[in-house]
Amino acid sequence: AKEAIAKATALREKEATAFAKESGDLKTNLDALAKAIPAIEKGMGSAFLQTTSAAAVRDLSVSMDMSNVDRQMLAAFLSGKSGYAPASGEIVGILKTMEDEMAASLAEAKENEASAIAAFEELKAAKTKEINALQASIESKMTRVGDLAVKTAEMENDLEDTREDRKSTRLNPVTQ
Repeated sequence: AKEAIAKATALREKEATAFAKESGDLKTNLDALAKAIPAIEKGMGSAFLQTTSAAAVRDLSVSMDMSNVDRQMLAAFLSGKSGYAPASGEIVGILKTMEDEMAASLAEAKENEASAIAAFEELKAAKTKEINALQASIESKMTRVGDLAVKTAEMENDLEDTREDRKSTRLNPVTQ
């Protein structure tokens, strides 16, 4: 049971580390999109393209799961190539879709993390209860073994005393 708790704890720590990384990445990306969408909606597209948020969105557009048409349109916009002027509504729509998908992924990751924590706590509580029950059983059995050892020693002493009494009775018969 202790080994099971140790393994579960190690696994839980790995899961927590993975969640922290995934959660951090999603939050960073959501923050970048939260800056990008209003900037583009306000018509500040060219000013936005010079920011670190634009660079984060550019990197994100490469790794996100989206159609090739959307990816190319977004990449062209974010590359800041002169002469390219897609309708800002299309770009904002793509970015909002990305934001919605990431927000859903973050919510799912949080839900999965909460479930994993709850399952770990349940397992830990069950194993701790098992350990406590087994420890109590061990202590009870050790007490019984000790009591039996004492009784055995007492019986061996009584047997020895009885043998001595019989031996002395045979050698010195007592008249009654």
